[in-house]
Amino acid sequence: MNETKVSLEHLGIGRYERTMPAGSALWCDWRHADVRPIRRTRPVVTKPDINEMRRGILLGGTVAAIGLAVPSMAAFAAQPIGEVRMSSTTFTLKDGTVIYYKDWGSGQPIVFHHGWPLSSDDWDAQMLFFLSKGYRVIAHDRRGHGRSTQTYNGNDMDTYVNDVTQLVRHLKLEDAVHIGHSTGGGEVARYVAQAAEGRVAKAVLIDAVPPVMVKSDKNPGGLPIEVFDGLRAAVATNRSQFYLDLPSGPFFGFNRPGAKVSPGLIQNWWRQGMMGGAKAQYDCIKVFSETDFTADLKAIEVPTLILHGDDDQIVPFADSGALSAKLVKKSILKVYPGGMHGVCQVHPDIVNADLLAFVRGEALAAPSPMQA
Repeated sequence: MNETKVSLEHLGIGRYERTMPAGSALWCDWRHADVRPIRRTRPVVTKPDINEMRRGILLGGTVAAIGLAVPSMAAFAAQPIGEVRMSSTTFTLKDGTVIYYKDWGSGQPIVFHHGWPLSSDDWDAQMLFFLSKGYRVIAHDRRGHGRSTQTYNGNDMDTYVNDVTQLVRHLKLEDAVHIGHSTGGGEVARYVAQAAEGRVAKAVLIDAVPPVMVKSDKNPGGLPIEVFDGLRAAVATNRSQFYLDLPSGPFFGFNRPGAKVSPGLIQNWWRQGMMGGAKAQYDCIKVFSETDFTADLKAIEVPTLILHGDDDQIVPFADSGALSAKLVKKSILKVYPGGMHGVCQVHPDIVNADLLAFVRGEALAAPSPMQA
């Protein structure tokens, strides 16, 4: 019998090796797969790290240490009382799926679309920032993710976009800016390409998966299917450990020399991932890796900002952001030198400033080197 071996060495998180019959159906096979963790990366979070973090909090130095841009309380206080509304609730879709979402503030709406396997919580730094600037900010947990229904069916990009369409209609959003990271960037591309006139003002793709991630004859620069088979194997066998390994290493660039590791970011990533459904997250790997967004990108008519780090170890820039910028008619491309995949959390001050400038129609600042 022919066998295929897949690994996660591309992601720099240790070698997970899986042996499976050639041509086997992954969903039918994974529950009984022969999966052997060859080398497990030790979790970054240790007792000294936690103690150090606690001391930092007591000293009031945590925010300064990790470089977070926190909106001042004065910015919130400046908004008139009675005009700021905060809502975290759910909306039931036509198929019965319950979608959790946050809807804060008033003003022009900005809609945030999260990446895999996370939730709307991944946008906290951006939502607080734009709330303080007088915008209405909305973010939802995609079906199967976060606090939304752990779905068995409908884990595909067309259904994700239909869910967004229903939520937008429910909230009566118009002239909105849609911002997506990673898988959420693909969701934004397809939604904006199909949205009714007047619904969308601008779009932003951050380290996003379009045009298409997987390698093929049409996409020779993509990642081999074995990379995504490795992701599936890791989710199917020890999802909890994998959701520590990924943020501890390549996602935030913490595996680079000189990186300042943040245990809080790692733990928060793990928390969000483990909130979601394993089946939906397993299915979503195929969605973000194999969906072709080329036609969607060509169909986008609104101004679109593309932000991408040239050291993105999850969605390599050359086969994603660089190509998307050529396909979108009204695109602005900004490349972050040394930028990592989780740039919104590692450098929220830089990302927030660029997003605000784009939303306001102002010039973006010149790029400067980044490090985790």
